Amino acid sequence: MDTDDLFLDPCDVRNWSIYLTPGHSERQLGLFCLGAGEQENRPGPTPERALGCHALVWIKEGHGHLLHGPDRQLFDVQAPAMLWLHPGVLHGYRPATRWRQAWALFSGPATTALTTLGHLDPTEPVRRYADPRTVDRAFTRLLRVSATRNAVQTVAALYDLVAQAAPPPDDDIAAQLAGLACKALSIQDYAAELGLNVKELRDAVRRTTGSTPQELVLTTRLNTAKALLAEEELSVGAVARRVGYDDPAYFTRLFTARVGLSPRAFRRSGSIPTPFSSF
Repeated sequence: MDTDDLFLDPCDVRNWSIYLTPGHSERQLGLFCLGAGEQENRPGPTPERALGCHALVWIKEGHGHLLHGPDRQLFDVQAPAMLWLHPGVLHGYRPATRWRQAWALFSGPATTALTTLGHLDPTEPVRRYADPRTVDRAFTRLLRVSATRNAVQTVAALYDLVAQAAPPPDDDIAAQLAGLACKALSIQDYAAELGLNVKELRDAVRRTTGSTPQELVLTTRLNTAKALLAEEELSVGAVARRVGYDDPAYFTRLFTARVGLSPRAFRRSGSIPTPFSSF
């Protein structure tokens, strides 16, 4: 990763920036850092602008407002807080006091999946945290490694920051549904088991996973089937029944379509060899 520009004010180490230009191979990692730094803003409005990439801005100290969106809505900002800025969205800072911040610019095709999964939520531009120390440590690590030429470490630190800073799930409905997934139930039955209606179940699963209850059930069943095929001496029919399918032929077609291998082929190529394996 080329370091296009590194600015460090020797009179104030709190204000520095680095801008990065990822090469072709680094762009293939799916997510890449375009810049990072730390700075202070004095009280008063800053120029309004729209970025060409995503940005995370960690407000370490101070309070004020974020002007955000085409309607120039003002969001209250009280440190510590994270500002989530999306490409093409107008924004501006309105510090009421001295405002100390760290920032990171990033882009890549992975941002589409991260948005779908709820980690990059354009409807929530300001987030606060019950325990901000984890987020602060993740941002500090990103700032440290971004000054190196190690693209993989920088990407890993960026993924970690996005994961740590994302809002925690407000329930464990997805985990509970995964625990029921191998029971041969309808979506209505799953919802009833969890004390919800179907809409509530769909909304809860989407908030946590960015997916649907049907997809969560299917992937949980397939994951369980893989483990059984790899680690147990069960027939394909027995595996199918264990994961909620009474028809082994249907299970085989479904498994093959989603995994790209038949259950027997997966067992041959994907199982973990043991001294007792017959394969």
